[in-house]
Amino acid sequence: MHAAASPRETRVDGWLIRLSPGKARRSRCVNALGSTGELPLDDLIVRCRRSFEQAGLPVLFRITPFSQPAALDDWLDARGWRAFDPTDVQVLPHLDHLVPTSSGATLQAMSADAYATLVGSQRGSSQEEILGHAERLKTAPVRHQAFCLQQPNGEPLAYGQIALDGTLAGLFDIVTVAAHRGQGWGRTLCTELLLEARRQGALEAYLQVAVDNAPAQALYAGLGFQRAYRYHYRSDDPRTWPEGV
Repeated sequence: MHAAASPRETRVDGWLIRLSPGKARRSRCVNALGSTGELPLDDLIVRCRRSFEQAGLPVLFRITPFSQPAALDDWLDARGWRAFDPTDVQVLPHLDHLVPTSSGATLQAMSADAYATLVGSQRGSSQEEILGHAERLKTAPVRHQAFCLQQPNGEPLAYGQIALDGTLAGLFDIVTVAAHRGQGWGRTLCTELLLEARRQGALEAYLQVAVDNAPAQALYAGLGFQRAYRYHYRSDDPRTWPEGV
């Protein structure tokens, strides 16, 4: 939660609401993590919806095993809020088994603005989404460090970032350049990022990966990551629903 903090946050009766535009849904959703007060759920939803409308965003809930109240997921489901994008939070309990790769590629540090622009171009992000991404990186309470994995001649291969919080390192926004996908550069990038995190004092790592992203799931399993828990999103706004939901 700290590493994914948004500069546009508010609280509604114990719930944390993030209202930052961008591709990352975790930065524009309701995180129902705190105990609520006396307001009925219907009233809470109305207040949340008002905040999202003012921000020009559709209402979106992120449902985790820690959401409060415990019956929130069932309550939303019974009222037609559709569930989508199940995502695994995975952990790597130690980093001492990692060894440098022999690929010849190296990490090049990047500014938040340059990183958001280049990653956004690979994802097809809008200018508003790119600006929102850069803003989150620069204002997060946990320091984000962005890198490009590149060939000795400077050709970019992949992009990624680490967020260091004490001895805990998070991997975020792992993107391989389209022309180099399927060649193992994602694994090389993640290995080098984790080694960099270890050099800076990290002892363990975490990441988030979509359940249906089979290549990424295989990559992270190969590095030793294990699932800690799974979350998903819910919305009653058809604009947010992926195709087929």
